[in-house]
Amino acid sequence: MRAIWTGSTAFGLVNVPVKLYSATESHDVNMHQVHEKDGGRIRNQHRCQECGKVVEYEDMVKAYDDGDNRVILTKDDFEALPADENDDLDVLQFVPNDQIDPIMLEKSYFLEPTSKTPKAYLLLRQTLEDTDRTAIVKLTLRTRTRLAILRVSGKVLMIQTLRWADEIRDVDFKGVNSQAKISKKELEMSAKLVDSYSEDFTPEEFNDDYQDELRKLIDAKIDKGETLDLEKAFPDEDEDEEPGGDVIDLMEALQKSVDSSRSKKKSSSGSGAKTAGSKKSSSSSKKGETKKTG
Repeated sequence: MRAIWTGSTAFGLVNVPVKLYSATESHDVNMHQVHEKDGGRIRNQHRCQECGKVVEYEDMVKAYDDGDNRVILTKDDFEALPADENDDLDVLQFVPNDQIDPIMLEKSYFLEPTSKTPKAYLLLRQTLEDTDRTAIVKLTLRTRTRLAILRVSGKVLMIQTLRWADEIRDVDFKGVNSQAKISKKELEMSAKLVDSYSEDFTPEEFNDDYQDELRKLIDAKIDKGETLDLEKAFPDEDEDEEPGGDVIDLMEALQKSVDSSRSKKKSSSGSGAKTAGSKKSSSSSKKGETKKTG
């Protein structure tokens, strides 16, 4: 990983030197556009609609249109704004962890301690853990001032940028204000259905099937050339379930779901410890395969 920002976290008189690293990356297959006829790469050109000439990147500036007027903003205009380079990550508040609405979260970054004696970093991490608090911080990233949270993730501190409050849309859907009555029995059956599907979340068990199939398609094209029999590459799988119609009775649907889930759980647990052992073995095998392909 390459650090994208170097500075320090300051709260009170405590200063924590850190480096910022992007915490996530895309696993999507990288592709570009080509001409189907000859496979030539398609290059985008920026052409001015006034003079018709192709404009180079260094000759482009930004503009704002309000419908009647156009305001052109140059590089000098942006450099004059107060959001300049800042090496401080300022702590504004410490708030309870449960007050951060996930809808506000954007990109995630890891913070690495850079001091020879990372005691201040460890102190901040331990304090946030012990108090169940999250720090609200402000930082300048790529000349733009951002609001973010600073929280603990395992043994490291991490930053997650936030959307500003006015970027969250207000909604008033008619359905959520419905006065439809939900019976006690319906709630009980719904709770049983949730309970029957309840287990610990293990992200490694889930794969991006689309990207897996896309890679399979690309490998097949490399092996076989331009022509490819899609039916052989992706044979149709038999569906065990028949398409259902409209659910008329909510209680009946909940009951069937609970019974079906119980039946599956009963059959899967029938082998006892042997099944559990094989499941762990399978899980370990899957993780091993993931590491090899990663």
